Amino acid sequence: MTTTDTTTSAHDERLRRWRMVLGADSEESTGRRLTGRDAAMDQALTALYENGGRPGGRSGGGRSAGLGASAPSVARWLGDIRTYFPSSVVQVMQRDAIDRLGLSALLLEPEMLEAVEADVHLVGTLLSLNKAMPETTKETARAVVRKVVEQLEKRLTTRTRATLTGALDRSAKVTRPRHHDIDWDRTIRANLKNYLELPGRDGAGTVVPERLIGYGRAAQSVKKDVILCIDQSGSMAASVVYASVFGAVLASMRSLRTRLVVFDTAVVDLTDQLDDPVDVLFGTQLGGGTDINRALAYCQSKITRPADTVVVLISDLYEGGIRNEMLKRVAAMKASGVQFVTLLALSDEGAPAYDRDHAAALSALGAPAFACTPDLFPDVMAAAIEKRPLPIPDPENAATRAIL
Repeated sequence: MTTTDTTTSAHDERLRRWRMVLGADSEESTGRRLTGRDAAMDQALTALYENGGRPGGRSGGGRSAGLGASAPSVARWLGDIRTYFPSSVVQVMQRDAIDRLGLSALLLEPEMLEAVEADVHLVGTLLSLNKAMPETTKETARAVVRKVVEQLEKRLTTRTRATLTGALDRSAKVTRPRHHDIDWDRTIRANLKNYLELPGRDGAGTVVPERLIGYGRAAQSVKKDVILCIDQSGSMAASVVYASVFGAVLASMRSLRTRLVVFDTAVVDLTDQLDDPVDVLFGTQLGGGTDINRALAYCQSKITRPADTVVVLISDLYEGGIRNEMLKRVAAMKASGVQFVTLLALSDEGAPAYDRDHAAALSALGAPAFACTPDLFPDVMAAAIEKRPLPIPDPENAATRAIL
């Protein structure tokens, strides 16, 4: 192929893409008439985005569009987009269909749930519909949620356990261990500077162990207490999903005692369900008001070892309770030795809308509030366990903006 042919091909491909993006009105300006697979993809896009000329949609060229109100037509559309688009794009289109066209109610039908591409956002939608869900749909919904949870566990568990096990081992080291608790490898490396040659022994010498390093007698016991305090207001759906999975992972580690608390205006302790994050998720109730002060009061009442406790508040900080009391509780916990972490979100999207005044007030108390991705969460927890500075994301990055 010549350079001219390559340039022409690239130009044609750009026109094709612009035609797909801009819709039917651009057919004349781009000179592209879609056929075959491209036409089918365009039809799927038209059904979603050329909906009554809503802002943000594609130009419709006067054609009526939409998915209709019937489950069969939506199910066919779901099948089409799974045929023509990659999984990541399918998930975005499903989310847009639910938000733009009000298709949430159709998710109450089992055949619809079997047709969708499951992801974290879909789980959040299902949880918000949990109380309205008929019995015939609940088993299918649980199967969809379990599929997503298992994918998340596979992605997150190994690294979380490895990162936190290392942090727990380092936090448990002692410098005056009993003989059978000495970590000889670390002790020798720490004392190499104290090497002494023995006279008359042909260069042989010994290391003088001025500083002994041990594993500590806590090696077989609970080393740290972790309390996850999760805001279950509607805007926190993805965070609730990820926090539930992480809660189950943490609870599986013998060196941690993990408690999981969810709240709106009421407080619910779901710790006894941590062996199955699906049960935890169906024990939540997304939506409603927010009373952070009440939730923190409950968490504070469960702290028995402040110096060995990490409290993680996951909330957008829109407080409906008593603001000053909330801040006093955080200050009191920190003064007692508790490591307090505030996450505006635990999701892939970064920081949502949040109460900046409350975030600034927490920062002034030494508890900066920032958005955290699931991949960063193990490092945040490791830093809290070791009582070192938290790895707060770059505030200039819009996807992970923090209040410092």
